[in-house]
Amino acid sequence: MEDDHNAVRGRRSSDSDSDDLGQAFSRVPQDLGFEVQVKFRVILSGSVRRLQPLIRDEVYGIGRELLLNAFRHSRASHIEVELEYAPKGFRMVVRDDGCGIDPQVLRAGRDGHRGLPSMRKRAEKIGATLRIWSRAAAGTEAALSVPNSAAFDSRMVED
Repeated sequence: MEDDHNAVRGRRSSDSDSDDLGQAFSRVPQDLGFEVQVKFRVILSGSVRRLQPLIRDEVYGIGRELLLNAFRHSRASHIEVELEYAPKGFRMVVRDDGCGIDPQVLRAGRDGHRGLPSMRKRAEKIGATLRIWSRAAAGTEAALSVPNSAAFDSRMVED
């Protein structure tokens, strides 16, 4: 378990060194050693733009931890990551159709674990908002929104 936490906490992995978050997230299940019996996909929408390096690293770290939690705890049959590059900012949504998160854990986190509170602090640190919705037997959706002014490297646009 400690190896998983170290991997999640790592500011940069070989995947996050790349500017291609879609590819990096598509490799997360294998990188974490999960036998993919879950239908997993990464969805890209909008015109891909290069994120500021710090923003990219934090988005990847938060997204990787959300995926770790989904694969480990949700008992989902479908998990997906949506990366939206929009004129007003960048948005990442991680959703699953699993068992949901206990409302108490969603509010305060799990005793002895820093996962959810840590992700919220990391989002706040980069000027982003992290919202998580969950219902028993209906799954979980986590949306990280980063405003345009913080998200994008205005010097570079990718096709």
